[in-house]
Amino acid sequence: MNEYSEECILTFLRNQEQLFTEPVAETEEEAEAFLEDCMAAVVDSLEEVRVYFEENGMDVEDMSLEELEDASEVFLLPNGQYLIVEG
Repeated sequence: MNEYSEECILTFLRNQEQLFTEPVAETEEEAEAFLEDCMAAVVDSLEEVRVYFEENGMDVEDMSLEELEDASEVFLLPNGQYLIVEG
């Protein structure tokens, strides 16, 4: 079971509409459960975002770092890390 920081949970809860058309969570507990269910990942840099996507079969070779950061699955955390949520 992954443990997500409060920062991850709140960031996802506030910004989930960038990935989903309707909310998938309404409380912090629901958000944490959703992140656990979809095995969301936290990485330290955009280069690690690229590696994550490549390891999961996505073709991101031609994407710039800015394009990676703008991907709907990528949530910038206040501490500079990135939360990756695959819908």
